[in-house]
Amino acid sequence: MTDNEEPMILAGPSSELPFDKYKRWQWWFMVALSIAFLIIGQSAAVILGRFYYDQGGNSKWIATLVQTAAFPILFIPFFAIPSSSEASTSSAPPSFKVIVLIYFVLGVLIAADNMMYSTGLLYLSASTYSLICASQLAFNAVFSYFINSQKFTALIINSTVVLTFSASLLAVNEDSDKPDGLSQGKYIVGFLVTLGASALYSLILSLMQLSFDKVLKKETFSVVLEMQIYTSLVATCASTIGLFASGEWHSLHGEMEGFKKGEVAYVLTLVWTAVAWQVCSVGVVGLIFLVSSLYSNVISTVSLAVTPIASVIVFHDKMNGVKIISMLLAIWGFASYIYQNYIDDLKTRRAQAVASKSHDDSSC
Repeated sequence: MTDNEEPMILAGPSSELPFDKYKRWQWWFMVALSIAFLIIGQSAAVILGRFYYDQGGNSKWIATLVQTAAFPILFIPFFAIPSSSEASTSSAPPSFKVIVLIYFVLGVLIAADNMMYSTGLLYLSASTYSLICASQLAFNAVFSYFINSQKFTALIINSTVVLTFSASLLAVNEDSDKPDGLSQGKYIVGFLVTLGASALYSLILSLMQLSFDKVLKKETFSVVLEMQIYTSLVATCASTIGLFASGEWHSLHGEMEGFKKGEVAYVLTLVWTAVAWQVCSVGVVGLIFLVSSLYSNVISTVSLAVTPIASVIVFHDKMNGVKIISMLLAIWGFASYIYQNYIDDLKTRRAQAVASKSHDDSSC
């Protein structure tokens, strides 16, 4: 989200690639629609989150809660789109307690990550926030190497280094635009918290992929969507507890009355922020199902390049030279990352084609 919550985007290849289930134009149409949902949903959610703070909102727990609170929307594709009946490769399915434990731990981590993202967005402009979030690909490469045994290549190392430079430029940029009334110290706090949130988000991705590979041992549309729904349920409960435990709920009525655009705008901002995050989630799970979870993760990073442009239009954020260079570096790093995964995907497809041909020849 994630947040650029961002919503749960997994890292790793999907075991279900339903190319044969649809005509070519249908498949491309659904992929394009999923990409649109992801990019528009995530960009709109970040913009609305910044709008909430700019107009007088100051509850970090409310900003955290709305990132997952609309998760019931995901039941629409869950019941509307049938999933294939792919059998698990496990001789014995995981116990109910193990599955509950996985959902609970990941849900709590998601809530903590969303809280960090909400804090970062409070102290940063939407454009700076989004550019820092692009560092999640670099963290993703590192965690995938240690947890998911992903190999480092020259292109992955290049992507990691370039994205690190991109974030570092924003860290040392003294002319970075900050929300009105915030000190340089709070800007640094916002930078560090957002960077930490990106690292935690990447860790969550790797842990989720580990859960699919070692525990659930399958990644069908329904299983991926169940992971989204139940971890969001836990994260929503944790955020609600945080809202009441912190005492912020006492100030919500006054916050709504003091909202610059009015009480109705206050409610609509929160509602549409929650909806935007779940629209993003529908795009995420759609791409996981149609292409791969890694591709879904990469496309989510594309929206991080779209958001700064939208922020300039909506909030008139300053797009100074350092930000432009940072954005170009982020795009460079992203291109290196996606090209490496294109090469990996091409090798996998060729290997599958050879294996399929060998199987056909042996059966003749």
